[in-house]
Amino acid sequence: MLEIDSSRGEGGGQMVRTSVALAAVTGAEIRLMRIRENRPTIGLSKQHTIVVKAVADMTGSTVTGNYPGSREIVFTPGDLTETDIKADIGSAGSISLMLQAMLLAARNYTRPARMDIHGGTNVMWAPPIDSYQQVLFPLMGKMGIEVKLDIVQRGFYPIGGGRITAELQPMGKIRPLDMNDLGELRGVEGVCYIQNLPDWIHEQMIDSCRKVLEPVCDADIRVQRTEGSSKGAGMSLVAKYDNGRLGSNVLTSRGHPARRAGEDVAKDLLEEMGRGATIDIHTADQLLPYMALAEGRSAFTVSKISKHLISQMDTLESFLDVRFGVERHRELYHITAVPEGWG
Repeated sequence: MLEIDSSRGEGGGQMVRTSVALAAVTGAEIRLMRIRENRPTIGLSKQHTIVVKAVADMTGSTVTGNYPGSREIVFTPGDLTETDIKADIGSAGSISLMLQAMLLAARNYTRPARMDIHGGTNVMWAPPIDSYQQVLFPLMGKMGIEVKLDIVQRGFYPIGGGRITAELQPMGKIRPLDMNDLGELRGVEGVCYIQNLPDWIHEQMIDSCRKVLEPVCDADIRVQRTEGSSKGAGMSLVAKYDNGRLGSNVLTSRGHPARRAGEDVAKDLLEEMGRGATIDIHTADQLLPYMALAEGRSAFTVSKISKHLISQMDTLESFLDVRFGVERHRELYHITAVPEGWG
């Protein structure tokens, strides 16, 4: 049995999600100990338990200790490949983070997997579902991984009420991702979404965003007004290049009004574009597991080394024969992922 100290590194839910998904992929029985021990609320949250259960259900695995507050679980992989998967987080818990684990757990599927998930689509401390459509999935597509996603209903904190459907084609052989050069900028696009709030919010957000971007580039920003049980607004931007994409996103709140939110999302994107990195810091740790499973050497640059990225490397090395390299040249960190036999 593989024992993993879940308090290492970032020490949060990411290690739990990645570990149970990789256990299902590799067939390794695992014991996760000291779960979120260094966080203000120790142990599994309700959302974490739902993710673990979803991965167990879709792969026929068994799990003990999977309850809120638990500091240890044992996950024993099964041999089921459930291809029609439904999951309900039951709150505004992040659909994006749940989908992250479920897609990775389906790495060995030989038939398309269809996922129907209820929860929060745009919530704090998690990637907005829009960034998956704009940045993550297109980059995964370069590796031969095809995911189609539809936002059926948006869900915001604290009510949730969001829903997405996704379809993952069998991955087969995963191509390495060589991202040493982004190439030429082809344009900036964005979506400004708003639900159950007045129009002046999206108008101010788009106006302030465009004023910041205007000296550098034009932006094609579309408005998406929806209805649902929750209310909220935000924006997700993507800079499209010949060879890759960089993203930024923002949510409005009482402490982060629309005009400032529009300015901030534009400034964040320009800063990321100006640093010269080939993958933004929010996307890098999400792509890393697929690089570790690829048939060849992957490479990219980031402007910062996040705790999430370091934790992903640590977790992946516990399950897979892969070597990661990190070198700093001037203002960028050059990352390589070399699976065993592909040095």
